[in-house]
Formats: sequence, structure tokens, C-alpha cells
Amino acid sequence: MKFDVSPAPHAPPIVSVPVVMRRVLYALAPAAAAHVWYFGSGILINFAIAAAFALLGEALVLHLRKRPTRVALNDGSALVTAALLAFAIPPLTPWWVPAFGAASAVVLAKHLYGGLGKNLFNPAMVGYALLLLSFPVEMTQWIPPRMGDLDYQHLSLLANVNYSLTGRLPVDVAIDALTRATPLDTVKEGLRAARSFEELRARSLFGDFGGRGWEWINNYIALGGLYLLYVGVIRWHIPVAVFCGILGPATLLYLIDPTRFPSPGFHLFSGAAMLGAFFIATDPVSATESVRGRLIYGAGIGLLTYSIRTWGGYPDGLAFAILLMNAAVPLIDRYTRPRIYGRN
Repeated sequence: MKFDVSPAPHAPPIVSVPVVMRRVLYALAPAAAAHVWYFGSGILINFAIAAAFALLGEALVLHLRKRPTRVALNDGSALVTAALLAFAIPPLTPWWVPAFGAASAVVLAKHLYGGLGKNLFNPAMVGYALLLLSFPVEMTQWIPPRMGDLDYQHLSLLANVNYSLTGRLPVDVAIDALTRATPLDTVKEGLRAARSFEELRARSLFGDFGGRGWEWINNYIALGGLYLLYVGVIRWHIPVAVFCGILGPATLLYLIDPTRFPSPGFHLFSGAAMLGAFFIATDPVSATESVRGRLIYGAGIGLLTYSIRTWGGYPDGLAFAILLMNAAVPLIDRYTRPRIYGRN
């Protein structure tokens, strides 16, 4: 009798990496369509540029490392990184912003640690943090949503492409006339100027819970996250812990003084809380492994995000919160490892 001998693993995986990455992209598609409706075609342009430079950066590094490129380029991980980055940066931005962010994410945060499955930090958040620190002006040029600003008109697709590639806008149109402060910016600066939260919420930029347009995009992100939970791509522990970490202190402080602290719904539907909880913090490589560890990891992200938003220097601290907790993952895993079977 002949026995086939082969190295581990002996059981093939049920779901491959390309399938998982495609499901993540499918889950982001409804939110991307809503983003196009409310903020124009900029996210599609940024995604195309980020995807191109992410794939080019990955191919270059693999070539320098003398590694095969075909499998890595087809696994979809670079496209997911580009998609998350496109959601995080303003839709009206020069082409080199998504290009630099995507290349940095893939080359520095991914392949510097050995490639897919070995990165300590989430690549998309590393790219976003570098952009935020390096190009603060370009990263604050957000345009208002299609609703809530009656005198505002979005650029056409061709005008948006022209600005991205050349930096030129149509005649008699200035960048300052197109961009507005985001809801998180407006609330943060307004509260510092001793205005009440209810007074700030009365502006046309705000909707039922958060910013107009932003809250609907977050609704579609939540639907995509529920789809990922349904198909088993992610587990519930990290998203629930992130929401608890944000909503816990937000609810408590809002009940104590609703004039000085934004409502819990505002924190949930105005920034990147939904995107971070469902699509970024749940990255299986840079997140914790045990159940207790995932709960601690997610709660830490939520608490840090709320702290940075409330007392820090940035309107939305989700990226820095995730990167800080990524650095704490080895320590969390060390103290939350399940007991080995058969040992006391």
C-alpha cells in the first residue's frame, strides 16, 4: 500500500484569501455607491490611483525579493487596502495623495514585515496616518455632501479627474469655495469656541444622528459589515467591543453635560467608527487571536478613538487608535492565551 506524504497543512482551507478579499470588496460596494451619490466621483478616482500604485508597489517589492508575483497580485489584498484608503481620504485630492498613501501602505506596512500575513500594523491605516501627518492641508479638503448645501454644485467627472491629475479647477472656481469643514471638524472647533453641541447641530450640515451624507454612508457600511458577519469573514467580538468603547463614555458624558459633549449617535455616524469597527479593526493579521483578546483590543480602539476625538488634536482618531492597539496586540495575546488542554 502506498501512502502520500506531504508537508502541513494536510487539510485545504475552506475559503481562500482571494475569496475573502472579494467578499470584503463586495461588502464595501453599497457604501461606495452612496459615497459617489453624496460626494461625487472622487472616491472612484482615488481608488483607481491607489489600486494602481498598491499593485505596482507590491510587484516591485516582490521582484526585488525574488518572489513570485502572480499569486500575490491576484489575492486581492492590495485592492482592499486601496479601497479602505479611498474611503479615508477626501474625494477631491491630487493624484499623488492616494498614490503615496497606497505605496506606503503596501511597501512599508506590509512587505517591510515580510508580506501578507506578517504585518504588525494595518497597512491602510499606516498609509492614512502618513498622509495625515505629511499633507495636513490636502487631507482636510473635504467637500460637503450633495444634500444640505443648496448653493453648492459638485464637479463633473471630467473636472474631478482634471483636478486630480493637474491640480487645475474650472475657471472662476477656487478650492476654498468647494471645500467645507466636516461634521467632526465643525463640532470640535465649535465646542472649543464655547458653543453648545445643540447649537452646532442646528446647521444644515447635520442630519438626524451625524453629518448629512456621512450618516447614510455609515448605514451602508454597517450593512456591509453585517454581510461579513453572516458569511463568516469576521466575528462579532471586535465590532461590538469597538462600539462599546465609543458609546460607553459618549453616553455617560452626554448625559452629564449634553451641551459640551456630542451625542453617542453623532460619534457613531459622523466619522469612521463604522468603517473601522467592521472593516479595519477586524483585520485578522494585525488583530488579536483569542476571544478575550479581541474584546480587549476592540474596547481599547473605541476608548482611544473617543479620547482623541474629545481631548486630542485630531477630529477623528480612529486610525491612531487602531495603530496603537496594533502595537499592543503581542502583549494582549500573551496574557489572554487560552489554557493549554491538560494543564492546570
